[in-house]
Amino acid sequence: MDKIRNLSVRKTILLYMAVALLCSFLLSAVIIRIASRVQMRVWWNYVDEEAYFKAAESQGPYSVPDIPRPGIYEMTQSDHFVSELCDFLQTYTILFLSMAGSCAAVFLFYRNKLKKPIEELASASKRIAENHLDFTITYENKDEMGVLCMEFERMREQLAENNRILWKNIEEEKLLRAAIAHDIRSPLSVLKGYQEMLTEYLPSADINKEQAMEMLSESRHQIERMDTFVEAMRKMSSLENRELTAGEISARQLEADIRAELAILEKEYGKQCILQVPASDELFCGDQEIVLEVMENLLSNALRYGKHQVEIMVSVGYSELSIYVRDDGDGFKEDAEKIVEAFHGQNVKDSLKHAGIGMYISRLYCEKHGGKLILENDEQGGAVVTAIFRRIA
Repeated sequence: MDKIRNLSVRKTILLYMAVALLCSFLLSAVIIRIASRVQMRVWWNYVDEEAYFKAAESQGPYSVPDIPRPGIYEMTQSDHFVSELCDFLQTYTILFLSMAGSCAAVFLFYRNKLKKPIEELASASKRIAENHLDFTITYENKDEMGVLCMEFERMREQLAENNRILWKNIEEEKLLRAAIAHDIRSPLSVLKGYQEMLTEYLPSADINKEQAMEMLSESRHQIERMDTFVEAMRKMSSLENRELTAGEISARQLEADIRAELAILEKEYGKQCILQVPASDELFCGDQEIVLEVMENLLSNALRYGKHQVEIMVSVGYSELSIYVRDDGDGFKEDAEKIVEAFHGQNVKDSLKHAGIGMYISRLYCEKHGGKLILENDEQGGAVVTAIFRRIA
């Protein structure tokens, strides 16, 4: 049954028509035979039996003479009607039953083969037009209509994914606008307040030199903060457009590059870093600059929040490269989804060197590289971040 249901549209309509015509011919043969017998019985009522049997004897033992057709005026009205009806059935039964069988075949073909997928596609088109994408096309036959429904379902899934990405971008733009409003307004308000104070008190000498220099120093810090924010904005605007540059990455070379950065970061933060890179002869194909940038972001974050020590483990394989970073701090206190948002944790008291986009950039780069960023809390305390990169060529 499944084999018949999955036949192509062309083979199915041919099968329906062949079965319908065969049934029509067989039924026509039965009706014609019955009509002929009924007509003979009607005619036999008006035959001279003695003359009929004499004619049969004269023609020989193997021949049967035809029953002569009575005249119109010889038969009763009912017998004449039956005789004419039998004539009609013998003449037109094949024509009418063939037409009826063909119509039935077309109807059954539409009901069993086309109706359900057409209704599915019509309903899906209406829902998509109304921007309702949370449904599934359930037609699963492997004929042409099944292939069409499968392609339509694939299009729906892609539209749903595009819609999700669009809303995600809109939410990120809202977040970006909010960050701009907050991080630009705050330093500007501080600068405005210092300017008003200097304008008011400096001419009348109501403020001493040390206070004035302190205000100017703080104003310079606010300007640096704005510069840091503007640079972060510039960097974010180029993330989506950045193309990956494929290159071979070996465990030995990656370890050397990371140790060169560790020497600088350990001195800057005054904390110990323990690096483990298991030896491997396999080469990973990926963008080394992106891998190192994600590594630097994760390490900087761990050094900022860790207390004494940070552990780094890098695994290089043919199809996957992973970076594991663990600190001995207090761990993550918020959901991972919030932590990887742009400008997470950004406030007036934050360090001027960090704009709260390190984790956000790392997540985007991992996803662009076919991988993902995993944030967890270690059972023994501290935060654990794992960056996974997939081979790109």
